[in-house]
Amino acid sequence: MEFKRRDIISIKDFTRKEIDYILETAETMEPLAKTSSNILHGKMLATLFFEPSTRTRLSFEAAMHKLGGSAIGFAEPGMASVKKGENLADTIRVVENYADIIALRHPLEGAARLAAEFAQIPIINAGSGAEEHPTQALLDLYTILKEKDQIDGLNIALTGDLRYGRTVHSLAYALSLYDVKLHLISPELLQMRREVLDTVKAKIQVVEKKGLDGILSEIDVLYMTRIQKERFADMAEYAKVKGAYKIDCNVLNNVKKDLVIMHPLPRIDEIANEVDATPHARYFQQVWNGIVMRMALLALIMGATG
Repeated sequence: MEFKRRDIISIKDFTRKEIDYILETAETMEPLAKTSSNILHGKMLATLFFEPSTRTRLSFEAAMHKLGGSAIGFAEPGMASVKKGENLADTIRVVENYADIIALRHPLEGAARLAAEFAQIPIINAGSGAEEHPTQALLDLYTILKEKDQIDGLNIALTGDLRYGRTVHSLAYALSLYDVKLHLISPELLQMRREVLDTVKAKIQVVEKKGLDGILSEIDVLYMTRIQKERFADMAEYAKVKGAYKIDCNVLNNVKKDLVIMHPLPRIDEIANEVDATPHARYFQQVWNGIVMRMALLALIMGATG
C-alpha cells in the first residue's frame, strides 16, 4: 500500500482498507512512542499553525521528535510573514525549502488543498476552518478500536457542535466506511452540514436528535464536542446554544458499563470534571493516541515504514 509522499487533506481521500492499514501501523508505533527511534533522523517537519492549537501542534512535533526527526514552525500568524501580507501560496513555497513535510492549520476552508497544489512536499491538513480535521478522525478511530476492540457493530453518538466542528465532519466520513449506527445529537442551529449528512446517510444508518434522552443506554461511544464560540458571527446565536449539553455523573447512571466518552478537547463545560475519574473517560487517552497516530502518519508519508 503506497503512502510515501502522500498528502493528507481529507479523510474522504482514503478507503477503509487504507484506514485499517494506518490503524495497524499506529499499533506498531506504541513501543516507539514510549522510548524513541531514529527512523526519521535528518528529516524536518514544519508546523504552520494560523490558528491556536495545543494538542495538534505539540503532538505533531512530539511525534516527529520521537521518530528521530526535527520540527520547526510557528503557532500563530503574528509570528510569520503573513502579518506583512504574504499569501499562503508564497508561505508554502518558502517553507518547503526548509522542511520535508508540512502540517498546516488554517482558518479558511480549502486552505490545505490549496497548499497541496503549490507544495512540492507532502501537506498534512491539521485543521481547515470548520471543514475537516482528518488526523483527528484517525486518532479517534484508533481510540475506539483500542477501547472497544472493534469499530463495526457499534452505536456511536456525535454530540454538540456538528455544524462548525471539523473533527466530527472528518469522523463522520470515516465512520461511514464501517458498519455502525451513527447518532447525531445537536441543537437545530448546529445540525450536521448537509454535504456531510448526505454522504454519510448514503452508507450507514444515521439518526438525528436534539437531545440524548432515550438513547444513552444503547450508546457504546459518546463523542462530545464544545460549542465553538469563535465560529459564530452573531453572539446572540451563540447564546441560544451555549451549554446545550452537559455530561455529569448523574447523566451516567443508566449507561452501559463499558461506555466510552471521548472529546477532541479543549472542553468548556460540556463534560463535568467529576467524569474524569470514571471508567468511561477516554479523552486524555485520545491525547496519547494522537502522538501514536501522527507518528504512524509521518513514518508512512516519509517512506520509513509500510
